[in-house]
Amino acid sequence: MTRSMKSGKPEQRSRRLTKAGRETRDRIVEAAAELMFHRGAAGTSIPDIQAAAGVSASQIYHYFGDKQGLVLAVIDHQTDVKLAQQQPLLSSLDSIAALREWCENAAVRQDAAGCRGGCEIGSLASELADRDQSARAGLVAAFDRWEEPIRSGLSRMRARGELRDDADISALATTLLAAVQGGMLLSQVRRSSTAYRQAVSAVIDHIESYLVR
Repeated sequence: MTRSMKSGKPEQRSRRLTKAGRETRDRIVEAAAELMFHRGAAGTSIPDIQAAAGVSASQIYHYFGDKQGLVLAVIDHQTDVKLAQQQPLLSSLDSIAALREWCENAAVRQDAAGCRGGCEIGSLASELADRDQSARAGLVAAFDRWEEPIRSGLSRMRARGELRDDADISALATTLLAAVQGGMLLSQVRRSSTAYRQAVSAVIDHIESYLVR
């Protein structure tokens, strides 16, 4: 994708939007996010988004510059939604029990959806990571935002003297997030959350092995 901005960068324009402008922009992003989740970014056209959001093409270009700008906004939106969905548990991952509850809560959501659809961020990553470097950078930031609360919770555990000093907090946080993502993918393919539960449980068991006894 190429990025040809018009009348300033979209992020600059978004800072000076009126209330009506903000509502229109949000409606476009939400419509695009829904379409891209089901059809993929490549399978979602500007006319598709126009119809779903009830806007003109000129409005889309005004707020986002081009389709790539809209894709980046969708990544941010899906990240915001995904992290908000996991609150308040995501902000309190500072015990083994809290980690298990957080992961089980996600498994329950997968079961409720019949293990269909997968992860909104993971789906975008699978499609865009090798095709669009700007999108890949946005996805790196998205996963960093997701990983940070895990790392923060583990850091608090170590600061309280509950985790041994040799525990690699960053590596443990990355491993748990990788188990979450990989487990979600297997659950989607197999239509069962068993793989997800097994993957995250194994990583949390490993984290638990670093507890000060």
